[in-house]
Amino acid sequence: MSKSRIVLTVTGSIAAFKAAVLASRLAQEGYDVQVILTQGGRYFVGEATFEGLTGRKVLSDMFEAGQAMDHIELVDWADLVLVYPCSANTLTRLRAGHADDLTGCLFLANNIRKPWWIAPAMKSHMFAHPAVADSIEVLSGWGCRILPTGEGRMACGDTGHGRLAEPEDVARLLMDELQ
Repeated sequence: MSKSRIVLTVTGSIAAFKAAVLASRLAQEGYDVQVILTQGGRYFVGEATFEGLTGRKVLSDMFEAGQAMDHIELVDWADLVLVYPCSANTLTRLRAGHADDLTGCLFLANNIRKPWWIAPAMKSHMFAHPAVADSIEVLSGWGCRILPTGEGRMACGDTGHGRLAEPEDVARLLMDELQ
């Protein structure tokens, strides 16, 4: 029996491989994980990985036949939505209310009824940009939980803030929240 139901949205970031580690850990702990893979996320990690780890078909295209109501059904199904990693693109699109993909439609359909967690992951200069800072402030004000980024070496070689929170840390936070 599943402990809780988590929608895990994976966006376009080199850190997307960490989402596979998180999905595996949550599934092993008995959580029911439904992965949404954005178009950008698909460039970094494949659907087969997440389907194998979660036992569930990965959702990515809300216009695929039979998928048009996924954003509505997922709001009712989920106990919590986590965007991990959340790219600068997705972060600013959520803040702007763009609903032309499954993640954006789910965000608006949810309307903060269920917990919505965001784990930013991006280059330090992007993380420090006023558009990103404003988006974090607005989304937090709307009730989203913004997970802290780490500091350290990035894939691009830079060092600074913007590293994705580690999967084990996020798994612990989720398990504490969803007891």
